[in-house]
Amino acid sequence: MPMRLSPERRAGLIVNLQREFQSTFEEELSTYRAERLLEFFLKHLGPPVYNQGVQDARKFMFDKLDDLAGEIHEPEGLA
Repeated sequence: MPMRLSPERRAGLIVNLQREFQSTFEEELSTYRAERLLEFFLKHLGPPVYNQGVQDARKFMFDKLDDLAGEIHEPEGLA
């Protein structure tokens, strides 16, 4: 599934790429080239980074669920 960005987020990332390129290489990066770089990053870096985030969230939730019994367990009295 291709990553989709809102127009506002896409525009902001393009500006950030242009600023970083200027700051790091002291050269201007055209909007066209910044858009191509963003597409490259989304295609090649987006899925692994997204998948890692999902796995991290999954592990966090399972760890919390494992702790749930110990955190809220109430001993049962014998009747």
